[in-house]
Amino acid sequence: MFEAILFDLDGTLLDIDMGDFFQYYFRAMSELAAEKGFADPAQLVKLVDRCTWDMIRDRSGGNTNKEAFLDNFLARWPYSEDQATDFFDEFYAARFPLLQQHGKAFPGMQEMMAELCKQDRKIVIATQAIFPIEPIQCRLDWAGVGDFPYELVTSYEHMHYCKPSAEYYAEIAERIGVDPAKCLMVGNDTGADLPASALGMKTFLLEERLIDKGNSPYRPDWRGKLSDLYSFMKEAFN
Repeated sequence: MFEAILFDLDGTLLDIDMGDFFQYYFRAMSELAAEKGFADPAQLVKLVDRCTWDMIRDRSGGNTNKEAFLDNFLARWPYSEDQATDFFDEFYAARFPLLQQHGKAFPGMQEMMAELCKQDRKIVIATQAIFPIEPIQCRLDWAGVGDFPYELVTSYEHMHYCKPSAEYYAEIAERIGVDPAKCLMVGNDTGADLPASALGMKTFLLEERLIDKGNSPYRPDWRGKLSDLYSFMKEAFN
């Protein structure tokens, strides 16, 4: 039925409220900036947030998301590129893992992924490509699904688009060599995940951590709670 299954990460594979999480994330970033002696830690956090949103909205496709972010960030930050690189490397290596208490594994998710990975299908972690691979791997580990052989994990080092653009999903399909019509996208955000439908991908909307602002023109092909997702996967792929 499907040759590839795409999974969103936050709120789908990982039980986490990203609205709350980003408050702790930026607080930790500000604290490290203060320890490093940067002049205005609060301004740094605002700049990271602004440049991240600019990156999400950029659909030019000419640069990787990392290049788009850093070009924008360095043009506005009064320190060198080496200082920026060292700061973010240290933050994601030493401070980001300490945020684990704000996310937890969904019961049964690890077992579901183990069964899917036994089959001859490509599994993709289709997370919002605004992070380096290190914090994505952290969150996969928090979810209990960090050790599986995924075909692709969408990080900002190699992706050129972000959700909710259709180009993001087209880039995934091209990278894994699968017709979008033979892909299933599983996610919890109607605005970010259901646009996969624009390419002909089928979608499953997970309601456990549902984000629905009521303005998506797309409707999921299937939807339900965790138990429904697990039953669907058993019926569709066993």
